Amino acid sequence: MLSKYHWWRDAVIYQVYVRSFLDSTGDGIGDLAGVRAGLPYLKKLGVDGIWLSPFYPSPQADHGYDVADYRGVDPLFGDLAEFDLLMAAARRLGIKVLLDIVPNHCSSEHPWFREALAGEPGSPARARFHFADGRGPDGSEPPNNWHAMFGGPAWTRVADGQWYLHMFTPEQPDWNWRNPEIPDEFDRILRFWLDRGVDGFRIDVAAGLFKHPELPDSDDPEADARTRDSVNPLAWNQPEVHEVWRRWRSICEEYGARDGRERLLVGEVSVPTAREHALYVRPDELHQAFFFDLLGAPWDADAFRKVISEAMQDIAGTGSTVTWVLNNHDQVRTVTRYGEPATEGSGLGAARARAAALLMLALPGAAYIYQGEELGLPEVVDLPDDVLTDPIFRRTGSRARIRDGCRVPLPWSGQASPFGFTSGVEGAKPWLPQPDYFAEYATDRALADTRSFWHLYRDGLQLRKSLPQLGEGTLRWLDTPPDVLAFVRGDGLVCAVNFGTAPAPAPVSGTPLLSSGPCPPGVLPGATAAWWLNDL
Repeated sequence: MLSKYHWWRDAVIYQVYVRSFLDSTGDGIGDLAGVRAGLPYLKKLGVDGIWLSPFYPSPQADHGYDVADYRGVDPLFGDLAEFDLLMAAARRLGIKVLLDIVPNHCSSEHPWFREALAGEPGSPARARFHFADGRGPDGSEPPNNWHAMFGGPAWTRVADGQWYLHMFTPEQPDWNWRNPEIPDEFDRILRFWLDRGVDGFRIDVAAGLFKHPELPDSDDPEADARTRDSVNPLAWNQPEVHEVWRRWRSICEEYGARDGRERLLVGEVSVPTAREHALYVRPDELHQAFFFDLLGAPWDADAFRKVISEAMQDIAGTGSTVTWVLNNHDQVRTVTRYGEPATEGSGLGAARARAAALLMLALPGAAYIYQGEELGLPEVVDLPDDVLTDPIFRRTGSRARIRDGCRVPLPWSGQASPFGFTSGVEGAKPWLPQPDYFAEYATDRALADTRSFWHLYRDGLQLRKSLPQLGEGTLRWLDTPPDVLAFVRGDGLVCAVNFGTAPAPAPVSGTPLLSSGPCPPGVLPGATAAWWLNDL
């Protein structure tokens, strides 16, 4: 029988970008054994679980989001035996494990796609994907005018003249979810990993999967590439996708009914409004979906209040809880995003990032932390062109919105690269170069400095677990001066954030329970957040 306590509703999950977390072999690429070695660090930080980026066999055209085998481990990262050891270690420490599953597309090296290329037009093998004849007298024009999110046409022509659809890169052909073989195969994939003990799945491109059945031209074919988002209404957010999540939810509930352990489905859902977002987290669909509006909000009190209010109204109203996020492997880190040009993490950007973290941890619902966020890592903005690996850069030649800068391997110790990221192999170099200033952010230094980002996160997580006012629930806004947001949780936990630069009166007169920076009684300095216990 399932427990009445739903662990996921207010969980704090740590996103592990495996290739950049910790390298156990000295090849410069993080791996599953490195994740296992880092679990005590994450336990000390106080997170409830981890989400592992894709580690499946893959040509790595998009760092594992081009999956060639959904039931294995790429030798870069280990093997299934090492995965089982990681699961066992996490279970001993009470840490949940979520896997990143990629159902919208696979790798062009996947056996089914290779079979499709070898097959004829109209063959059952091609029906698993979106193959179509081209336009024009000789079929030399793509079947429609869609562009891929990572740049260029969304279609590639094969030797016999047909074209196949890929909404990201040519190495990532889109599955045809209208073919019943695809949902059946993914049922088997889910069960394979659930049988190995995982606690759930983060679902990549969860608003994708289905395309308009007629594949018509778009009124704005370059919208996805221009925004780097799922904007084309003909390619994303089709109504049929909700049946997939109902099907997956029933599988998770089947496993939960067997052993009482609730499995989580959390979706990467990028849709225009919070109301549309809410449709994905109805009681029989996904448990949760990332709410990206907070991540995308400018550093502005009115903007933050608007997105928080909409989420609480539309998403929490479904019976789910909001899943808050400020950073991930696809976005510029908050320290840099909030404080250009504070590229080395000092000054205003760092202060705002600390304040935003305390705000996020005070909000009702769940929160996801991206590795390095707890160290205050800035975006690495000066990587030379010859080390960039993001397919966006390879396809467009532009550095705009490339993602390598937030994926640089973590610094663990020492004064020079590789900063403890790799094993003791002499001359080992991380797969992306670490800047010299990463020495200031190494985990050993962060743990020793009680003023560090790490201690702010750790203290916030400890209070979140110990105070009944935090976690799941509601909030009530307080009247505040301009540039200040303040709300009450439960029976008297007050959180306030000063988005301005000048000090403002604090909503509570006493000494804060926790603050993102120095905070004298009765005063809330600029770019600062604080928590108080008070009867308001």
